[in-house]
Amino acid sequence: MSDFVPGYEAGSWFGIGAPRGTPPTIITRLNTQINAGLTNSAIRKRVAGLGGMVIPGSPVAFAAYIAAETEKYRAVIRATHIRLK
Repeated sequence: MSDFVPGYEAGSWFGIGAPRGTPPTIITRLNTQINAGLTNSAIRKRVAGLGGMVIPGSPVAFAAYIAAETEKYRAVIRATHIRLK
């Protein structure tokens, strides 16, 4: 994509979410355990072997990333006048 739109970067990512309304204590516990699992060298190696990168983080950081990605693609949709049929 950057060949056509200088500075533009597109990729794919995966994350783990929980239903809206999940108690903060559960979110914190899940985040702590998932991040701990992501430090496992076998998991990191497997993800790297698939061409990925492990990026542990916080729920706040992940929400900010999702918001930024949403805005990035919203801008693309507006600039290219994409419409649903």
